Amino acid sequence: APAAKMAALSGGAPWRTGWLPALRLARRSSKAVTRHWKAMHLQRQKLMALTEYLLPRPPVPERCLRPPQQPQQEDNGYARLLRRQVEEVFRDSRMVAVCQYNSMPGEDVVLMRHYLRKHNIEVKFVLNEIVRPVLSQSRYRNLLPLFVGRNILLVSPETKAKEMLRVLKGVPQVNLLGACIDDTILSRQGVENFAKLPSLEASQGQTLGALALLPSQTCSLLQHGAAHLTALLDQHIHQLRDGAGQGGTPTGPEPPQSPGAP
Repeated sequence: APAAKMAALSGGAPWRTGWLPALRLARRSSKAVTRHWKAMHLQRQKLMALTEYLLPRPPVPERCLRPPQQPQQEDNGYARLLRRQVEEVFRDSRMVAVCQYNSMPGEDVVLMRHYLRKHNIEVKFVLNEIVRPVLSQSRYRNLLPLFVGRNILLVSPETKAKEMLRVLKGVPQVNLLGACIDDTILSRQGVENFAKLPSLEASQGQTLGALALLPSQTCSLLQHGAAHLTALLDQHIHQLRDGAGQGGTPTGPEPPQSPGAP
């Protein structure tokens, strides 16, 4: 009955009824690999190595060629002004100390500048790009290895090494690397040894005393013989006068006898 009913709905023909299979098979696998990697034969490897193209070597090695000239960068006026200031610092200052500067609060920087300014020492913040070209063309080129990191300059028209070390002792963020004192480059140890020396006035006094002592000793040695002879003659005259006053025959000192005389 249901089949007849379906056939009637489909127009009376049973073969026109739609039919779906209960199981469907679908192939979804990947394609089959038909080529596999295979090692090249030894003879072919030799042939490929022999026929490989090699670039011709240049007649002159690359290390012998002159490097290409780089275009020179024009310096601006501000950089020239900074270099001129650095030149004036090294020319007009008797003491120029190079220190390594580490980060520190602004209040400590102001306090350090205040204590250094009391001893007529100024703090100069400089850039290595400005200082290195100036030093490379001057007689202070031996200071170039000190300008690597962030540095500052402590400059003074006087040699205040002892006062500078006393102030830097309380500032651990600033480390002394070297200095140029009276056109002489000194290391940190050299600056410390220089600070232990007496002042210029005391050194001049000691030198003057040492120089005056030698002539005085020489003069006394030269006058010793004449003074001794004068004393002997005076003593002889006194003896002669004493003998004449007593009415006796004045007798002088006996002449020295030779060792072989009887």
